Amino acid sequence: MSRIGNAPISLPEGVSVTVDKNLVSVKGPKGELTQEIDPDITCKVEDGVISMERPTEQKRHKSLHGLYRSLVSNMVVGVSDGYKRQMELVGVGYKAAVQGNVLELNLGYSHSIYFAVPEEIKVSAETQKGKNPLVTIEGIDKQLVGQVSAKIKSFRKVEPYKGKGIRFVGEHIRRKAGKTAAK
Repeated sequence: MSRIGNAPISLPEGVSVTVDKNLVSVKGPKGELTQEIDPDITCKVEDGVISMERPTEQKRHKSLHGLYRSLVSNMVVGVSDGYKRQMELVGVGYKAAVQGNVLELNLGYSHSIYFAVPEEIKVSAETQKGKNPLVTIEGIDKQLVGQVSAKIKSFRKVEPYKGKGIRFVGEHIRRKAGKTAAK
């Protein structure tokens, strides 16, 4: 991880970073994020570039160096551009609708699934005739966007025989052949 930790992070226009002991705050046009870092790792902001430094070459310090560099880099990208995941619902009669911050999913069960979306995340559902319904998840926190999309995907995992379920757009599903008819 030391190569990742040594790479500097350049700040785009409109993004400011403040470091207070072991608390890093990143503010940009889309919002503000904070991350607490290990006291051993030092974070410096100079001339629009963030650099992380570790005190020794211990394995623990090397791994934390790369970890916190990646987390701060993800924060910078999040407040400037944001993160977006698109999921498609593959299956007959599968539907998605959004009312406020509640996502309603019909996934072939006898009941509808109501999922309360966190305030920081924006969810939209889109249905076009002849295409699978799309659910779009947007936010500035990469970890939260990934966690919410994984939770939604867990409601109906893609099965390998017919390919029905919730999948990410562009995700490749390994299909199985199934049984052949006996003669």
